[in-house]
Amino acid sequence: MRVLAALSGGVDSAVAAAQAVEAGHDVVGVHMALSSQPQECRIGSRGCCSIEDAGDAARAAEIIGIPFYVWDLAEEFERTVISDFVDQYRKGHTPNPCVRCNEFVKFRELAERGKALGFDAVCTGHYAKIVDGPHGPELHRGNDTLKDQSYVLAVMGPEELTRVVLPLGHAPSKAWVRAEAERLGLGVSNKPDSYDICFIPDGDTQGFLRQHLGSASGDIVTPEGEVLGTHSGYWNFTIGQRRGLHIDRPAPDGRPRYVLETRPSTNQVVVGASELLSVNRIDASHLVWLARDDDAADGRDLFVQVRAHGAPVPVARVERRGESHREDSSGSVSVHLAETIRGVAAGQSLVIYRGSRVLAEATIESARRD
Repeated sequence: MRVLAALSGGVDSAVAAAQAVEAGHDVVGVHMALSSQPQECRIGSRGCCSIEDAGDAARAAEIIGIPFYVWDLAEEFERTVISDFVDQYRKGHTPNPCVRCNEFVKFRELAERGKALGFDAVCTGHYAKIVDGPHGPELHRGNDTLKDQSYVLAVMGPEELTRVVLPLGHAPSKAWVRAEAERLGLGVSNKPDSYDICFIPDGDTQGFLRQHLGSASGDIVTPEGEVLGTHSGYWNFTIGQRRGLHIDRPAPDGRPRYVLETRPSTNQVVVGASELLSVNRIDASHLVWLARDDDAADGRDLFVQVRAHGAPVPVARVERRGESHREDSSGSVSVHLAETIRGVAAGQSLVIYRGSRVLAEATIESARRD
């Protein structure tokens, strides 16, 4: 099988490409240059897509013994990830740019270019598994539960499951992957993982948003409308936030306050007691269904995850509406939870699991307590 291996310059993608070669595939490596200013995109273990990363990817390909190319996808990344990130905050949502990047860049753009060039599949260093099920390929959690990335891959859509190779899904741990890199002499075995938001390498998300959205003074209010303080823009706050509220007056009962809601139309931030964050119903749009239509009908052994590394929460019932393909945004879903969950933010991904298998992904629009 002809495989296009995405080489980020890190240890995971390098080992994944090497394993694809060892499995007998005809592999070509490609580094996706996502930044228009690569010299500014790595600070220690923050950020990615730097000149350093491109060089590490090239060296890994040379050691593995595969052809290597660099593709400039900075324009696509700016349009589909960075601009969307800013727009979502403007709407009062809390987006997950890694999900967006996987959807539009790492799988849609890469897979479509690879297919046009005659490649059968794309190989990445994600920690998740493609399993041959009775009705076709299935997306499952990786063996290393601490590194599992099935949450951010659920958005790829069912059509991509037949065209992706994920060698690290069976890796027992990150330590094992680093040991493999050392054994293969890849030179990146001790390279630190990148984390946080790659296009905000200094970690100052509020500074980034100020640069793009500016400042706008507004009120911090209780659910009843009492003004408790002021802020410089609702986009600086997310659901469940406790720190950085700068409220001088304590609550009447002395307990801390949390962000319950942001209101873009009035530039208000609503705060209140922690129990007001608890919800048991989540409504989500842009549904991507990876299973058969009836796979979630009985509600058995179903769980949802609303954060990349959040704990799975048991589901009582799933209500699905409309079409559910990545190209069609009309599909939606309502998930009724078997127990309450706190701090669910609009804009984040909701992923439905049956055991270790991913059934669906959707974008959270609202959450409440029935």
